Amino acid sequence: MEQLVILSKLEQEYLLHAIEAALPVQDARQFFLWTQGQLQSLLPHQVMVCLQLGAQDELQHVECLHSTVLDAELRSRLSNREDGLALRLARHCRHSGRLPAMLDAGPGADAPKAGQGLAPFQGELRELGMENLLLHGSERLPGGSTFFVLFGLPHRPQPRQAYFLELLLPYLHMSLQRINRQQAQARVGTLARPVSAREAEILHWVREGKSNEEIGLILGISGLTVKNHLQRLYRLLGVSNRAQAIARGMALHLFDRAPLPLARAA
Repeated sequence: MEQLVILSKLEQEYLLHAIEAALPVQDARQFFLWTQGQLQSLLPHQVMVCLQLGAQDELQHVECLHSTVLDAELRSRLSNREDGLALRLARHCRHSGRLPAMLDAGPGADAPKAGQGLAPFQGELRELGMENLLLHGSERLPGGSTFFVLFGLPHRPQPRQAYFLELLLPYLHMSLQRINRQQAQARVGTLARPVSAREAEILHWVREGKSNEEIGLILGISGLTVKNHLQRLYRLLGVSNRAQAIARGMALHLFDRAPLPLARAA
């Protein structure tokens, strides 16, 4: 932060309580209670959209948290997996390198001064009935990056609120990572059988863009055998093509579990 922020005694207490309450968070229910309790004390807001992105900024997981009834259309426009406002904001800020960032669309807000490069989103935010937003996200990390977008703060966001979010970002990041991993492990448990080591190897090379024939050369098997393995894997994962298999594998953290296969010597 460029501007020096000195926390009041009350803010220090709120921050300490928020950090302490974040440490035992292990599942989605605990995360929800934390965001609607201790986090709200320091950073009150109406809606928070949490995003986990992969290595290529592809969306792996999204959570939309709110304590009051939220219109289904508004929820979709904020957190849709394809083109939701939160996802577009995260990718925009990733590209511009401006984090944390804030945007004010309330009455009297001046578009050029509304936010740090987020002025193009001001009209859309106002259309959705949200007066402002505050967001921050992690760097690209081996386990995936995360972004958190807070919509509808009771007061216009200032560098002070951005600093609070920056202080809490590591705890938000780790909590969301734990939740995503727990849910992925639960989904793996619902498969008819575990993914075999060979299938995991093949899926790894599919993600690398290799053809069946190329994978066969790497693993020392025929392209037809690779195809047969893939067909069985598609049925197991409930998908119908390579792109869907990759996305499903990411959601199930299959690439985290599979050892990097060694190329066969020529």
